Formats: sequence, C-alpha cells, structure tokens
Amino acid sequence: MPANPLFDLTGTAALVTGGNGGIGRGIALGLAGAGADVMVAARNEAKNAAVVAELRALGIRAEAVACDVLDLASIEAAVAATVDAFGRLDILVNNAGVAGGGRPESITDEVWDRIVDTNLRAVFQCCRAAHPHLKAGGRGKVINIGSMYSLFGSPRVLPYAASKGGVIQLTKSLATAWARDSIQVNAILPGWITTEMTAGVASGGPMHDSIVSRTPAGRFGEPEELAGAGVFLASHASDFVTGITLPVDGGYAVG
Repeated sequence: MPANPLFDLTGTAALVTGGNGGIGRGIALGLAGAGADVMVAARNEAKNAAVVAELRALGIRAEAVACDVLDLASIEAAVAATVDAFGRLDILVNNAGVAGGGRPESITDEVWDRIVDTNLRAVFQCCRAAHPHLKAGGRGKVINIGSMYSLFGSPRVLPYAASKGGVIQLTKSLATAWARDSIQVNAILPGWITTEMTAGVASGGPMHDSIVSRTPAGRFGEPEELAGAGVFLASHASDFVTGITLPVDGGYAVG
C-alpha cells in the first residue's frame, strides 16, 4: 500500500496492452505495486502467463487476454474481458507497438500500414473502446506511450516516427475532448530503454555510444524506471494534469 494516498490505486482496474514485456511489463508492475488490478493484453500467451504470476505475487488480482491490436474485435474483447474480470476499467495503458522502417524511398505500403496501424490507429481504437467504461467509473486515466521519435525525426524509422508523433496529437485531442468526462489523457515518451526492441543497439557499438554520450544520465534506462511516471499519471496525483507528454529519458531530449 503506498504511503501517500494520492498514489494509492487500490480498487482500480487497469488494462495494459503489450504488458507482457519491456516497458509495458514495467508499468504493469508499477500499477500493481500501487494496488491496481491489472489485465495484460498481448499476443504471446506464455509471456502473458509469466507476467500474471509476477503481478499476482504483489497481492493484486491479475489476468491476461490474448490480444492483437491490429484486430478491432480483439481490442474490444480485451476491454470486455477487463470489465468482466474486475467489474470496471479505470486505467488504460496503450503500450503495444512495433518499430521498423528503412530509407524513406524504400519503405513499402505494407510496412507503413503495419507500423502506423499498430502504433497509432490501434491506440485510438483502444481509447474509443475503453471510453464508456472510463467515463462510467468517474475517474478515467489514459496513458499513451510515445517515443523520443515523437519529438525527433530519423532517416531510418520514418513510419515509426510519424506514428509516434501522431500519438502526441491524439493525446492532446482526446484530453480536450474527454475532460468533461473526468478522463485525463497523457503520454509518456520513453528515451532509450533496454528492451527486446532496442537490444541490438543497447548491446554496444557506435550508435549505443552516441546515445549514451548525448544522455545526461550516461546510460540506457530500464523498463522498471517507467513505473513511477505510470503510477503518477494513473493516480489522483495527476487529476489536474491532462494532455501532457512526459519524457522519461535520462535527459536525452534536453542533452
């Protein structure tokens, strides 16, 4: 139980897409540690089960649902499963995402659609599906996961950067639309975090060294270091905070 009641999530229910690994797992564990019940929605059922065991060990209710965010029916089923399991939905964390790209002139429509649909369209669809339940609970929280590429361009990951830039504008627009429903919508912009997605860079090499030299903290972050921002944006402590983008990046954005 958190010492400060502002950060106490006891009695709330959260849905975390892509919550079975990396940043999603880090935030899910943070929410559970603050008392929230957690539904993990991701495709890999073995990884889902492993994270559910970790979450339950923290003394909260946790479940998992197989979910492909490219399938609207799957999204709607994940929202329904959360409400069925916990009786409510108060917190939505839109973490599921993919990277990729290449030189702009060589990007195919298939690659563009897969990345943009996963990272942007699905975020909107998850928000839309969750909205009536977030509103009904009287204290809805949406946390979208952007990226440093929400802020910076890149010659190598154009569709990823475009989709994550769109997440910022989606966040701001939903924040203004849903404030009347007592729903706060914010985004976290992770810096370079050690995950499966960044493993090739985090292991070393010129790009790794360039990133670390630019980052005032002098290192890559760990997924668990997103938990504090997640708990803050999910809790009463952020009830007057909406439409913001919060970098959790060791200072990379200002380095």
